[in-house]
Amino acid sequence: MLLVAALAVGACAERAERNPVAARATTTSSTSTTAPTTTVTTAPPTTTIAAPVDVHGLRPPAPAGDPAGLAAQILAAETTLRDPAAKPEAVAAAALGQQVAYRQLGVHPEWDGAVLAAVPPELHYAVQHNAAARREFRAMHRTLATSLPSWRIVPPDPPDQLMAAYAEAGQVHGIPWSYLAAIHLVETGIGRIRGTSVAGAQGPMQFLPTTWAAYGNGGDINDTSDAIMAAARYLEANGGRTDLARALWNYNHSDHYVRGVTLYAELIGEHPQGFRAFYHWGIWYLTANGDVYLPVGYDGAAPAG
Repeated sequence: MLLVAALAVGACAERAERNPVAARATTTSSTSTTAPTTTVTTAPPTTTIAAPVDVHGLRPPAPAGDPAGLAAQILAAETTLRDPAAKPEAVAAAALGQQVAYRQLGVHPEWDGAVLAAVPPELHYAVQHNAAARREFRAMHRTLATSLPSWRIVPPDPPDQLMAAYAEAGQVHGIPWSYLAAIHLVETGIGRIRGTSVAGAQGPMQFLPTTWAAYGNGGDINDTSDAIMAAARYLEANGGRTDLARALWNYNHSDHYVRGVTLYAELIGEHPQGFRAFYHWGIWYLTANGDVYLPVGYDGAAPAG
């Protein structure tokens, strides 16, 4: 999985052996959080997300470094991201700040209490879910790379186009749109990562060619809409209409993966602006020497010099 390679992006960008449809098995205790009352639907809310802005010059802020600073960083980012009137440039910058903050909290569980005490109660759900998701994906990686990946990082497709694809696939195959969006986020950073995994998985939803032959329905493995529809088709075939956890486990044989994707799907559905934060998350790669940010334009396959 490229992005669990990279997510754990949102969650981390590190390398893992990937088999979207057959891979590793791990177990661990889950982190429980209290969710608000929400309705799970196959279609996204009728909210228009601003078109992507040119954020190539944006770089993530530095991590806060302590619980008080981290809480302030989270509060500032979440306030902007939940404001439907926020300017696209402000949303993009806030999303990167949010991502940095939750990545840091993910490796500092001892800060949870202080951070939660410093942010308003209405943000506790988001803080707990983001931290838990980060920890689930980080737990999938036992060996960290010492070099950067041979990926290309490209801009994602327009958000309204993506949401339409999630909605169509979800309605056809009975899969909540937020889960398709979360898988897209985890697999390739919503399409930012172009590359083939160690196991040979390809495309925006990371299918093995053999699995694609069975579920791609004659489409293009690298086409975003075709790949999203194939993912929904695969989830439905594995019981996704009635048991999403089982279907997700078949997509990637990891309990960490199931919990992490579920946490992000719940966050996407938490409020009408939920998706746009993840849409603007960047790509990180966790190496043995620490985090490396891979901006749009990065090309690890390009010859040196």
